[in-house]
Amino acid sequence: MRRIGFLVFPDFQILDLSGPLAAFQLAGRPAATDEAPAGAGAPYCAVVLSETGGAVVSSAGLPILTERFVGAERALDTVIVVGGAGARLVAPSPALLGFLRAAAPVVPRMASVCTGAFVLAAAGLLDGRAATTHWRHAALLQRRYPEVRVDGDRIFTRDGAIWTSAGISAGIDLALAMIEADLGLETARATARDLVVAYRRPGGQSQFSTLLALDPGQDRIRAALDFARTHLHEDLPVERLAAAACLSPRQFGRAFLAETGQTPAKAIERLRAEAARARIEARREPIEAVARAVGFGDPERMRRAFLRSFGVPPQAVRRALPRPAGAA
Repeated sequence: MRRIGFLVFPDFQILDLSGPLAAFQLAGRPAATDEAPAGAGAPYCAVVLSETGGAVVSSAGLPILTERFVGAERALDTVIVVGGAGARLVAPSPALLGFLRAAAPVVPRMASVCTGAFVLAAAGLLDGRAATTHWRHAALLQRRYPEVRVDGDRIFTRDGAIWTSAGISAGIDLALAMIEADLGLETARATARDLVVAYRRPGGQSQFSTLLALDPGQDRIRAALDFARTHLHEDLPVERLAAAACLSPRQFGRAFLAETGQTPAKAIERLRAEAARARIEARREPIEAVARAVGFGDPERMRRAFLRSFGVPPQAVRRALPRPAGAA
């Protein structure tokens, strides 16, 4: 049996805990029979840990009973740090950081959900690694911990033994990916069916965020984004965006990543995908015309961008639209 330890703290996000916990609880459990209760022989055992033990209150005001994490690391197969305002706004205690640093060499898998990545980063466990978090906080994570390679546009990442996921419901995608790694594809799919969720989104799929609404703090980066939005149909190499921001390409690339949590190339692709989706949903143009109008140039490039951003191709977006009134 694999033991999963969820690490919580005051003001944690309850869904960051309950979503992944439910996935592990349901994974591979045989149905109840006259001889055995439901869950007998389950492949996972989950425990909720905290520094103090006892009741820890979530951001929703709901208390969760926990066990003290002191010495627990040697009995665990996975440690998952949940997110919430308590992870992002409050400096982790020395005891919590000490537990994570002691756990890293002995626990086969370390992970975070949402802003739990801030805690892993504070412990130094993300230095030099790729990581993600909720898109809204990716830029802050990058600024606060510049040694981390933050990709704020992914559902989840895996870099060696360290896994990180985006916000809230993305913790379920993370758990399903771990279940697939441990128990195989069919068990993960069966777990998704039990949870009544679509089978897990691929880690590289974009988070559901609208880069059209990006509003960075730096005026120069904002100017570059405004320029991009009005010139999507044209080539937009980083040199051109940097010129709009009155920065060198190298300065611009660093500043853009720090402000938005995205590389310029990924942000431009997302802007184009969002614009293309809106045009497709308006039904007015052929797919090929949409691709040219938003700067993809050809439908195949747009199809690949849609798969990365939305998990489906442009044709699937159009097929999913409600039929016009009076259509046969």
